[in-house]
Amino acid sequence: MIIFRYLARDLLATTAAVALVLLMVVMSSRFVQYLADAAEGKIDPNVIFAIMGYRLPAFLDLILPLAFFLAVLLSYGRLYQDSEMTVLHACGVSQMRIAAYTLAVALVVAGIVASLSLWLSPQGMARAELLIDAQKVRGEFDAMEGGKFYPLRGGKGVSYTEQIREDGHMEKIFLVEAGADAAGEPRMVIVVAERGEPKRSDQGQAAYLVLSNGHRYQGVPGRADFEVTQFAEYGQRLPKPTPRNRPGWSESVPTSVLRRSTDPEHVAALQWRYSTALLVLVVTLMAVPLSRTDPRKGRFAHILPAVFLYIAYLVSLNAARGAVEAGAVSPALGLWWIHLLFLGIGAGLMLWWTGWRPRRPGAGLVRA
Repeated sequence: MIIFRYLARDLLATTAAVALVLLMVVMSSRFVQYLADAAEGKIDPNVIFAIMGYRLPAFLDLILPLAFFLAVLLSYGRLYQDSEMTVLHACGVSQMRIAAYTLAVALVVAGIVASLSLWLSPQGMARAELLIDAQKVRGEFDAMEGGKFYPLRGGKGVSYTEQIREDGHMEKIFLVEAGADAAGEPRMVIVVAERGEPKRSDQGQAAYLVLSNGHRYQGVPGRADFEVTQFAEYGQRLPKPTPRNRPGWSESVPTSVLRRSTDPEHVAALQWRYSTALLVLVVTLMAVPLSRTDPRKGRFAHILPAVFLYIAYLVSLNAARGAVEAGAVSPALGLWWIHLLFLGIGAGLMLWWTGWRPRRPGAGLVRA
């Protein structure tokens, strides 16, 4: 029991450290993307951290299997490097016992991954999508503040207002939009107004910016034939936001709904949620024998081929999921054959690690 606690503590501590590093990398990348969307006016900067928080279970769902796989390689690689594994074997701790201890810890990690994949991750993704969808109905100037320049939706212009009152009325407005005329030459539209306010049509389908007391300049930069229009009131229709194409919408569907559905995309999503937990157990069978290293080779010599094997496993699962969604593979076969294939690889590595070798015909016969 002391040996089990020692191995479990080392594995879980290493898993937490690796998962934290991977999580920081993934969340930083996603945070940069959301910042870019906020800079383009697609989402409100105030909801970025909320979206990141809701998506945290989905990030951990993918990170934990890899983190535990690397934890086994690093922890047991250190034991081999420091000859602690040799001492354990000399004290009667067999290789199969080490594997059993590791699988016991893997069951705990697999349970955590299953809870994330089957319940917490879909709930978080659904709430994150609600926040993202809510940004679609935001007006072009809903998030503006006085005294700052803002890019118009689509990046084809810029807007500025000196002051925005609590009732939404704007003072000292400046708008610039870039486009092209019929001949394909660049054309610029500049609008300057004293006041303005965003409004919607009676049906609520179209949004407008109604400006008062201003001028509109339209022409090709560098030429002197600009059209100048003075207006008392000018209404400009705001561009309709394009829908955000987010792949993997089934990730937000509750697991109970996926279980009752026969849609190929739902079936593939449900099998993927089960696969993340199975992934932990299968890669553990591969990681334990692959962690074996010679002290003269170094602690990290075995990690690169092991990571390539993990990547092949994950890519195969993704390919099988796409095939099920496209109807090219039967849902009954689904992703399970990938797990069986790599389970066989793991079993073969375990047999090789324990010293089993296939006997050649005639081996052991003594000639007279």
